[in-house]
Amino acid sequence: MQRIPEPEELMNDATQAKAYAQADFSEANQLFVELLERLAMAGPQALGLQGRMLDLGCGPADIPLMLIRRHPQLTIDAVDGAPAMLELARQRLAAHPDDQPRIQLICEHLPCPGLAAQGYDLIASNSLLHHLADPDVLWQTVASCARPGADILVMDLTRPDSTTAVDALVERYADDAPPVLRRDFRNSLFASYTPTEVEDQLRRAGLNQLAVTQVSDRHLAIAGKMPS
Repeated sequence: MQRIPEPEELMNDATQAKAYAQADFSEANQLFVELLERLAMAGPQALGLQGRMLDLGCGPADIPLMLIRRHPQLTIDAVDGAPAMLELARQRLAAHPDDQPRIQLICEHLPCPGLAAQGYDLIASNSLLHHLADPDVLWQTVASCARPGADILVMDLTRPDSTTAVDALVERYADDAPPVLRRDFRNSLFASYTPTEVEDQLRRAGLNQLAVTQVSDRHLAIAGKMPS
């Protein structure tokens, strides 16, 4: 099935952003966190989640808040290009003042040239790739912002092979969702990339060391470590 790009790259409509922030993505978020923790503990030099993390497409900051509560040695630069989403993230951080010093919210557009010299220990992104008209900017950001040996995890939707399969996933996972979320989920499934397409993106970026794996009936994960 041919990819149909998202109507808009950024989720900057206030009503749309609020509906997204109020939705229950706990299952997908938990899967992402578990994959990230598993990656950080892989290999003989594994130290767990610590140091500086770059979260690309942080949305309302659900995942950064989950992570810093579980990993006291972690600080996060949380990036999103949509001011409406970052405003919701600020409201959530304001409700957790003890967590605020360890999460920095940044309004930035990929490939994030202002962050290229930071040398992050970990770069992660959840559900951003399919929004991008040019997916190469995500991988350019990863390559320029990661320190040698950094852990990389990108999780995203993967495109089904038919409209019938898209409709079945929408019915299964968004049947009771507000209409705006049902519409966005359907659009996102059509806009997502297949594993083969992502592997082509990684080859273009020189990131062949990252592995592409399907991790649920609707998600794929791209994970690995940067060369030391």
